[in-house]
Amino acid sequence: MTVPLWGWFVTVAGVGLLVAADAWQARRPHEVQFREALTWSLVYVGVAVLFGAALAVFAGGKPATAYFAGYLVEKSLSVDNLFVFAVILAQFAVPARNQQRVLLIGVVGALALRAAFIAAGAAVVQRFAVTFVVFGGFLLYTGVHLVRAHGQTPDVANNRAVRLLRKVMPVTDGYQQDVLLTRVDGRRAATPLLVAAIAILSVDILFALDSIPAIFGITDSGYLVFTANAFALLGLRALYFLLVGLLNRLVHLHYGLALVLVFIGVKLVLHYAHTVNPAVPEISTLVSLLVVLGVLGVTAVTSLRASHRREGGSVTEGGAGDSPSHERATTR
Repeated sequence: MTVPLWGWFVTVAGVGLLVAADAWQARRPHEVQFREALTWSLVYVGVAVLFGAALAVFAGGKPATAYFAGYLVEKSLSVDNLFVFAVILAQFAVPARNQQRVLLIGVVGALALRAAFIAAGAAVVQRFAVTFVVFGGFLLYTGVHLVRAHGQTPDVANNRAVRLLRKVMPVTDGYQQDVLLTRVDGRRAATPLLVAAIAILSVDILFALDSIPAIFGITDSGYLVFTANAFALLGLRALYFLLVGLLNRLVHLHYGLALVLVFIGVKLVLHYAHTVNPAVPEISTLVSLLVVLGVLGVTAVTSLRASHRREGGSVTEGGAGDSPSHERATTR
């Protein structure tokens, strides 16, 4: 799919406006309630759907199908990332009024990182077709590792980025009136709020390593890869507070995501083999979309049923201030 320069400019400007709107909403430290989270989640999902509809009208059904398939994959991976974000917020005991600010920093950082990864990935894919095999192999490994690592709580409080920050400057013991930086004895010091933000930014890099190959398994269009990632990440802050009470009930999500990643890995390998030998069949984008929808749908249903049985048939409503169990956190 070829997009003129003005099309890129308008798209990037639109994404920038949405990020600005998200930042404006998070400008005042406060505890996000369910109604606010639901409203903004619906706004961002609605914008993503409208963009896909516009693609269908102006670019055709094939690009729109690829976009929606990529969006679903990236959104699903983002939901799984929320488990790790919940662990970070809990390990650093981030006050409820400051959680949305930390998450917003993570979302903006993820957008910047993925934009860079997409540009590099698109250039490599166009020049070296064998990259599809490398991406495919990586996704196969990631899918298996996702299942094997299920239940392990990541030690984000002591990862490399956090340790480096502690070496560069001192860190205060407590939170300092919603600020990231303060001064102690005349010397600049980081607050735990900045440490938590750095921890989320560091795991953003790891998340990008499997999300980018996954979306390139759907389409090699840099424009569709970027927009699917951008719209999946936008609104992630609100989505966290909307789903935080339900995260523990998505007990089979890791199995569904693992299956999706393995499927896309196989699709990438077959795509490369098809370029070498046209007799090798390819998996179409429409089939990919149907598989992703089917797997995620079945995963959601079986997760809720399993959670219902586990709770003895009683469903406890979760609010925006609840925190999911650390046992559900996964690492990729």
